Amino acid sequence: HPNISSQSGAICLDILKDQWSPALTLKTALLSVQALLSAPEPDDPQDAVVAQQYIREYQTFLGTARYWTESFAKASSLGVEEKVQRLVEMGFAEAHVRSSLEAVGGDENLALEKLCSG
Repeated sequence: HPNISSQSGAICLDILKDQWSPALTLKTALLSVQALLSAPEPDDPQDAVVAQQYIREYQTFLGTARYWTESFAKASSLGVEEKVQRLVEMGFAEAHVRSSLEAVGGDENLALEKLCSG
């Protein structure tokens, strides 16, 4: 995203910098971030390389964004057995892995948190 640093994750959004006010709520801040994500401002970039790609090679920009979303922002489509195997490979007992996955509705990340917390 042109307004988010690929290096640091910094977000180029005025209410997070110089336009911050204690009157702003968390909801307002999140809605502003959501709006920025939906409507990038490449003329005021945080990441100049991405901004140039957005302006000059929009289809490449979209393909890259799609790849990152599919790879890192979507829920895992792994089956139960694959999730069990991955968690067992981390050193957890299979019986505990299965009961944790069942307790959290199959969510691998929540199961991992449950396993780590005891």
